[in-house]
Amino acid sequence: MKQQPLEDADEEHLVRRTAKGDRPAFEELYRRTSPWLAVRLRRRCADEQVVAEVMQETYLAVWRAAGSFAGAATGGTAVGWVWTIAARRLVDAFRRRAHHAELPAEVALDVAPVPAAEDVALAATVGDDVGDALRELAPELRQVLQAMVLDGLTVRETAVLLGLPEGTVKTRARRARFAMREALS
Repeated sequence: MKQQPLEDADEEHLVRRTAKGDRPAFEELYRRTSPWLAVRLRRRCADEQVVAEVMQETYLAVWRAAGSFAGAATGGTAVGWVWTIAARRLVDAFRRRAHHAELPAEVALDVAPVPAAEDVALAATVGDDVGDALRELAPELRQVLQAMVLDGLTVRETAVLLGLPEGTVKTRARRARFAMREALS
């Protein structure tokens, strides 16, 4: 039986082949997913060294754990699986850094924040009412909603990712859900 050419294979097929030790399939998966993964990680972490470490740890985990990918049988996607690994590795990196250094009390930004491409794309893909409601949310509420709902992080992981107490994350998540419900009713 002849294998499907790598260029024609979807990401799930590439993960399945990676699980069998197929290095070219792994390299193709990396080629396809690493650019957007790096962008998403940089959006959450400005430290290039941390992003590089998380990227390396993520793809090492993908190589080692490809056989555990459940895929479409459980409603998951290969790309979502890779992102979940990366998001958890980023949280782990933040935890490690928090043990070794204290964060400055205040961090000043020299540039005005602009909407992330991910937010723009999300707003464009959801209905007009939902997109409008998302755009109207305060940025701190939108961040929590994105981390917990879109990225699938737990309250604790979201707290570490955003550098907030867990109680604050819970409060903001509740406020975000309430604001979305109000805007959509």
